Amino acid sequence: MEERYQIAARQDIQQVLQTSSSTLKFLISRNAAAFQETFETLIKQAENYTSTLFCNTYRNMALEAAASVQELFTDVGLFVFGTDISPDEFVNRFFDTLFPLVYNHLINPGVTDISLEYSECIRMARRDINPFGNIPKIVMGQMGRSLLPSRTFLQALNLGIEVINTTDHLQFSKECSKALLKMQYCPHCQALTLSKPCMGYCLNVVRGCLANVAEIDPHWRGYIQSLEELSDTIHGIYDIEHVLLNFHLLVNDAVMQAHINGKKLSEQVNKICGPPVRTPTQTPGCSLDQSKDKQGMKISSREGEETLASRRKEFINSLRLYKTFYGGLADQLCVNELAAADGLPCWNGGDVVKSYTHRVVGNGIKAQSGNPEVKVKGTDPVINQIIDKLKHVIQLLQGRSTPKPERWDLLQVGSGGHIDEQVSGDCDDEDGCGGSGSGEVKRVLKITNYMETEVQGREVTWPRQPRKWDVNPGTDNCDHHGEIKTGMPDEMNLSDVKQIHQTDGGSTLDTSGARSSAVTAHMTFTLISVAAFILSLW
Repeated sequence: MEERYQIAARQDIQQVLQTSSSTLKFLISRNAAAFQETFETLIKQAENYTSTLFCNTYRNMALEAAASVQELFTDVGLFVFGTDISPDEFVNRFFDTLFPLVYNHLINPGVTDISLEYSECIRMARRDINPFGNIPKIVMGQMGRSLLPSRTFLQALNLGIEVINTTDHLQFSKECSKALLKMQYCPHCQALTLSKPCMGYCLNVVRGCLANVAEIDPHWRGYIQSLEELSDTIHGIYDIEHVLLNFHLLVNDAVMQAHINGKKLSEQVNKICGPPVRTPTQTPGCSLDQSKDKQGMKISSREGEETLASRRKEFINSLRLYKTFYGGLADQLCVNELAAADGLPCWNGGDVVKSYTHRVVGNGIKAQSGNPEVKVKGTDPVINQIIDKLKHVIQLLQGRSTPKPERWDLLQVGSGGHIDEQVSGDCDDEDGCGGSGSGEVKRVLKITNYMETEVQGREVTWPRQPRKWDVNPGTDNCDHHGEIKTGMPDEMNLSDVKQIHQTDGGSTLDTSGARSSAVTAHMTFTLISVAAFILSLW
């Protein structure tokens, strides 16, 4: 009978533990799943934007570029969700593969494609020739700075769930089991089935049983504090949403820069790989199922037009309420579930009395040396292991591998159309950066429609009349109504690219993750690019 009561006592305390942590566990697990789903949606949407860029503006190379685009964003997803791969490596691989396509279709177009051997030579020479300027380096920087915090954030949430699962299924010692039996079921032997333990008695027993769990408290506090600090740093070019949804703009800049410097690049390629060697076949252009193009895919709004930053902020505000959860867990169990209310007769372990007269010890292992109810012997290796994991994730969250957002890398156009990586300005807005010139320009990134932008305190919605640049997330958006062309992009596509950087009032608006305060300079580069294409058309 005593053994059965011991089992019942352990089950009771575990049930109370699981009930007390259920809200916290649900908060973390629900948001971990929501953030993972959001990241998956962002990655897919960014892939669609990039595919659409090729299909609408560089249609003749879209089919060849499709595999590289898909591979890049597959690697992005693998990295964010924990695979040990290098962002620098997969970004470099993307631009290595892109250069032969740009050379074949824009720099040195022909009736037929270059051979596979010649294409491989060009691919290998990309890093020496540097046809895209500093843009690959900027993309690597942005990817690293934005993907790593998001990856760490997800890892931390999953660890939080593991901590709670561990403490929910704690294995109690024999001394604890006996103390729980005495506290909860010994009154039954005296027919005192309705008596509850005195508050001080309950605290001594439960604090003794949860002495090892209380050791988690400082590390749990540090864990939530570090999550909060990391969340505060994730904005602007450190925000995965901002970086991924603007990636296709940097790709467009890279292709445009290579085309402008085409003559020089062609000479460099000839020196390294010799004159172009072509095959008798021609690569087909972009194609898409008509019905799929019309249907598209609508991204769910996720509770309206909520941004990733606002969801993260809401979660951190809720999680902050549980900072002292493990430090006050024993007290919470006694006050809410186990102990008798103040002023009522209570069980003290031997009889029903008015109050408990023994000394009440504090929380933690050191405080249990004077515990009159439970003897605590040593530490729990399972708890020690979870503490070590918390220490490790705190180191990651504290930014030892995450840069501080004190200054931002921006694209600055220098002489000759060369793009340099500059550092300028602080960013004090959670969703983006303030612009230069007259008034503030704030990026409001919504997963439902990232082309909506708030300018100088008013909402400006981009015109929704059909344009070749408009994107239907979830499809390739390749409009193949028209003739497949080789060589340069058509005039309509070029004007569409230019239109993205203008508001309805004609003012310049920067939508690139690396261009927060270099708007005027970037427009200069864009106009030069457009002028060069128009002249080449003449």
